[in-house]
Amino acid sequence: MRFAAVTAAIGVSAIALAMLAGAGESTDADDGERRLSKNDRHINASARRLIEEGRQVFRFDTFGSEAFFGDALGLHKAIAGEKNGGVGPGVSPKTALAVGLKVDADALPEQLKAQIKAGRVNLDDPATTLALLELNAVVGITGRFDSAGRITSMGTQCALCHSTVDDSFASGIGKRLDGWANRDLNVGAIVSLSPDLTPLANVLGVDEATVRKVLAAWGPGKFDAELILDGKAFRPDGTTAASLIPPAFGLLGVNQATSTGWGSVTYWNAFVANLEMHGRGNFFDPRLNNREQYPVAARAGLANTRVADDRITPKLAALQFYQLAMPVPKAPAGTFDTASAARGRTIFSGKARCAACHVPPLFTEPGWNLHRADEIGIDAFQADRSPDHAYRTTPLRALWETTKIHKGGFYHDGRFATYADVIAHYESLLKLDLSQPERNDLVQYLKSL
Repeated sequence: MRFAAVTAAIGVSAIALAMLAGAGESTDADDGERRLSKNDRHINASARRLIEEGRQVFRFDTFGSEAFFGDALGLHKAIAGEKNGGVGPGVSPKTALAVGLKVDADALPEQLKAQIKAGRVNLDDPATTLALLELNAVVGITGRFDSAGRITSMGTQCALCHSTVDDSFASGIGKRLDGWANRDLNVGAIVSLSPDLTPLANVLGVDEATVRKVLAAWGPGKFDAELILDGKAFRPDGTTAASLIPPAFGLLGVNQATSTGWGSVTYWNAFVANLEMHGRGNFFDPRLNNREQYPVAARAGLANTRVADDRITPKLAALQFYQLAMPVPKAPAGTFDTASAARGRTIFSGKARCAACHVPPLFTEPGWNLHRADEIGIDAFQADRSPDHAYRTTPLRALWETTKIHKGGFYHDGRFATYADVIAHYESLLKLDLSQPERNDLVQYLKSL
């Protein structure tokens, strides 16, 4: 069953109705725009254009990653399954949802929604997954189909890891929440479905069985961006070296895009699009030539990648603009005690000394916000995988939402499961003397952020 034509018709009709509804209307916003200078109007127009362009890039641009995920790994074949021209049993919608993939309800025609609600859509059939891919409804994944409707390749987008849905239609199906980390997503399990992992095995210098063992260790909500740089798949204690997928919102004014620095938002976008998504673009970072720290990257020549057909660099400006425009989701009323939070704010800035590093309203340091491991009282393993051997002061964002955004715990690897665990750590490190009521108030303030 294919629904692309229905979707297109609905989309055109909605646009036409919106244009008719707005015809002839004048608003205060329109009047305000006309009173602006020509240059100011150009700035506003540029901002609106960049937001729309950036949203499209974030949600739908694969940067040419089909060459890796489809052509090299053959992941689309595993999704399709043998009955649909692929290999193996295929991936049904139920299986896809179980490994954390999300479905954009706005991409589903009303007819299909009604059929799903009525139980007339087989969610155990990989053919249904292909229909959803053809509708471009699977968040973060694009399938490529031939004229006969057969899937021929697939690519990924930023939204795969850094968007989820609000579950307004069903669990895992709803309206997009761009910037929210998908902590349900089991990237390792998904990549492990690939029938051919030799491209990864060859880069890492190991066999496929070892690659599958590494990917299986990640678990939901984690990804190891440094694996293809240093080949360190496990921590000294034997646990996975993967880090939690971070939110992509609330980065406006924040230096250093990741938990261990590396660079700005646009640096990390270029890094991920080129080296992790394996898109087609140009990327330069001579730090990756350090053979002692990054033996895999140095051997593979990742420090300086050049292509003639650059599908990444022209998108970076709009992508960065859209990400920086993503606000921190506000804590809804009822998710924290307002009186307790007000007391907690005083403790945060005073007795608990949190604001010494988490400076409001950025809740990280303005400027160089990196610290050595001993300064924050944890091991240096992940810090030492970065060029500056340091950890970033995390900007405290949307701490009221722990079921989606912070599912899996706090800190880069989720080592602290609760607010109380984080507070206890710093009480010990900084020799604080907080009473239990003060700890409770501090938690309520954190939940208000």
